Amino acid sequence: MSRSHRLFDLLQNLRRHRGVVSGAVLAAEADVSLRTIRRDIALLQAMGADIDAQAGVGYVLRPGFLLPPLSFTEEELHALVVGAQWVARQPDAALAHAIRNALAKIDGVLAPEMRSALDDSSFYVGNGTRRSAEGLDMEQCRRALREQRKMKIAYREGDAVSERVVWPIMLGLAEADRSVAAWCETSGAYVVFRSDHVVRADVLEERYRRNRRQMVKEWRASPEHPCTRANA
Repeated sequence: MSRSHRLFDLLQNLRRHRGVVSGAVLAAEADVSLRTIRRDIALLQAMGADIDAQAGVGYVLRPGFLLPPLSFTEEELHALVVGAQWVARQPDAALAHAIRNALAKIDGVLAPEMRSALDDSSFYVGNGTRRSAEGLDMEQCRRALREQRKMKIAYREGDAVSERVVWPIMLGLAEADRSVAAWCETSGAYVVFRSDHVVRADVLEERYRRNRRQMVKEWRASPEHPCTRANA
């Protein structure tokens, strides 16, 4: 592997870890010595990368550093194509439009010899069964997730419809099924709401103060999480 590619991969690894990561972990991931990692980190810092080195702790790449444009591998492009096909076939027009725009931007910066991989027709992703119109607007739900806003929903269970204020923390996409995991103020617990049972949903101005990512971790460790129940 050339040094330029090794430096690029090192930046990618630092970005992927997000928080502080030890030099030993970076060395193991790159299959190089710890001494090489230290030299490469010093070189990246000299090139302008905002990498904070904490003696005896590790390294962290500060937000805002943009990676230089480098070509994708053919395998990476195939992965993007499969993922894009799946997203484009979901009943979420805004997300499908966004993935088409993203692929067009990638195509615009690819080397000519790599564009055939992006247009590869070796993969087929099925549509699945489309559900009828639902009361949960996925675009609005994504906005609530990004901005940590509460939602007020009318939820149908059997013949009864109840109104709840929820804190959405994660969307679930499984085949044709859509759901949203949320902290429910009414029940005082994490609940997974099926989108086809949502009669109406409104994004509220009020934000919930807890960190959404931390709440996801808490939910995954709780008895309410589907995986926890399945392994019980």
